[in-house]
Amino acid sequence: MNITEKLKELGYSTVPEEFYTKVQEWKSWYVGDVKGFHRYKVHNGASVVRCKRYTLNMGKKIPEDWANLLMNERVEITLEGQREQDFIDRVFTENNFLVKANEMQEKAFALGTVAFIPRVVGMEATEEGPVPGSADGIVMDYVTVEHIWPLAWRNGIITECAFDSIVTINGEDYCYLQIHHKVNGLYDIENRLYRYRNKNVDAEVLLADVSGFERVPQVVHTGSDRRQFVIDRPNIANNYDDNIPLGISVFANAIDVLKGVDVAYDSYVNEFILGKKRIMVKPSATKDMDGEPFFDPDDLTYYVLPEDTDNNGIITPIDMTLRTQEHNTGIQDQLNLLSSKCGFGENHYRFDQGSVATATQVISENSTMFRTIKKHEIILEQVLTELCRIILRLGNTAMNAGLNEDVEISIDFDDSIIEDKQSDFARDMQLLNAGIMNDWEFRSKWMNEDEATAKKMLPKMEDMTTEPQNEVE
Repeated sequence: MNITEKLKELGYSTVPEEFYTKVQEWKSWYVGDVKGFHRYKVHNGASVVRCKRYTLNMGKKIPEDWANLLMNERVEITLEGQREQDFIDRVFTENNFLVKANEMQEKAFALGTVAFIPRVVGMEATEEGPVPGSADGIVMDYVTVEHIWPLAWRNGIITECAFDSIVTINGEDYCYLQIHHKVNGLYDIENRLYRYRNKNVDAEVLLADVSGFERVPQVVHTGSDRRQFVIDRPNIANNYDDNIPLGISVFANAIDVLKGVDVAYDSYVNEFILGKKRIMVKPSATKDMDGEPFFDPDDLTYYVLPEDTDNNGIITPIDMTLRTQEHNTGIQDQLNLLSSKCGFGENHYRFDQGSVATATQVISENSTMFRTIKKHEIILEQVLTELCRIILRLGNTAMNAGLNEDVEISIDFDDSIIEDKQSDFARDMQLLNAGIMNDWEFRSKWMNEDEATAKKMLPKMEDMTTEPQNEVE
């Protein structure tokens, strides 16, 4: 039995299974091994030959580049309160968030959807439910679309959802199912555990009977009307099924172009394999009068012809002319199409010396890439902000952390590729020196501080830059 059938038994319905078949197609391009394309058969006139197509694996490269543009080490998540900032920083550090967030952004663009699920660990549970303030900490579950099962949604926003994961304990495989749903307007989180055999979800087992799940309650009554999970996806309309709240891969509508890239690259590689220099030799020229070989038998340059060949020459060199320029042009044309289809604009990738390089340039604000980046940042900013608020709420309810859940949260993305920061800094310095920009405005912008903090820090900055005056007696 699979997850959809198990959810149906529990009274839930989710998106059609056909959509997850589409996800598997995108995943095969992400892995770089598409059945029926990268592995195929050719009849050579005498027999069927199994072939493997060479690939540039742009299904991995494109999501990776988008992740590096959107969620990199320069992204700053700033909370106005110091206690709240320290708490978020600690939770993120404990959960390797900076590394995993980039990885999940890449998978979101490759597969369409990912989820971040903060949850408390070590919380004491009684018959009445979990004991507030008894948790040891907060952990983050990072989930890809194959394990996300929407149960209710509105305007593309998933309000209720189930998540599954496979865990192995003492040599036994289990399917851990977590169901977030509303009861009388407030969220309950059901925790269920099933045996997992031969890739099938089997009989349910008690949480208390499995090591590591003894303190996991069957149901967590959150007492909140706000969800405890965050969904991230590319800001691209789902044209596969617009009634499904899950996203699509950034290359979902560029599969044919991905094929074109690999067909051109495969031909490019085979041009060198098939065009390798050969020397055809008759058997009479392979040995001397004493029967000793003239040539190294392990040398692949020489090919011994049959005795009855009509070739007049005893030794005949064959030197194929390589069509490298034509292949370079063909691959570049396909890369330009792919770049445009995936939101980078044209000429983002360059095929140079047998490998794909990314164009390094400062892009203008009216370019396709600038507009696409800003479009994707809309969803990513909402994701990071909501994630921080969920963590703050869990810190209060499960750990009595005394945090302000309504604190101001700002997300500063890395725009270094969009704008020349050195030029902007020099321009703002001129405005500051001319008296057009206030000193606190300058500090607020370039040190990512709010107005109050910037004004408060100014005297310290002045003390550091003012030279002491000698006293006159």
